[in-house]
Amino acid sequence: MEKIRFSPEQGDEVDFYVLEQTRLGGVDYILVTDGEEDGEALILKDVSAPDAPEGVYEIVDDDEELDAVAAIFENLLEDVELEKE
Repeated sequence: MEKIRFSPEQGDEVDFYVLEQTRLGGVDYILVTDGEEDGEALILKDVSAPDAPEGVYEIVDDDEELDAVAAIFENLLEDVELEKE
């Protein structure tokens, strides 16, 4: 499982494990978790410019977008069920 480090504008760096990635409507999404076994999962959206040297990600919080992307990730990872909190 790939581990990536995020450096938020405010706060300390955070490590996440990438469970899966997909592209929908020309936008890249990644499903990450904060733990190798069980952990809280987030769907992040790449909002960086196509030619940017580093990716800029934000948490998907729009309900329709979240439902659509979560359904794709559930199909890609057959043994995973995502729940909204």
